[in-house]
Amino acid sequence: MFPEKALEVLKHPGVVAIATQGEDGPHLVNTWNSYLQFSEEGWMLIPAGYMHETETNISKDNRILLTIGSHEVQGKLGAGTGFLIKGTAEFLYAGASFEQVKARYPWARAALAVKVTSVTQTL
Repeated sequence: MFPEKALEVLKHPGVVAIATQGEDGPHLVNTWNSYLQFSEEGWMLIPAGYMHETETNISKDNRILLTIGSHEVQGKLGAGTGFLIKGTAEFLYAGASFEQVKARYPWARAALAVKVTSVTQTL
């Protein structure tokens, strides 16, 4: 499901933008490329330290959009590429996926688990 080039992006420094839908419109938060990992079941896992508004939004509408990118990975037209990731999400507070995140990021209060439905290269 995850293209090799997108996995390559995650190996480089970069920002991940996470968009959810709130009552007042879209809500964005950021995290780092290096924080993303995958569960054995194929879920994308993101440590959540705060993300309280994101958590509230996901509880009402679990659709999520993320963007990742790196100027160090060859894109469609030159140096740099990015991807739009669509999926559904939930916050995990226990279980194997949560423990996987907590082992690497002890500060995480939860794991944002994303079931990816599409990955589209945008750059």
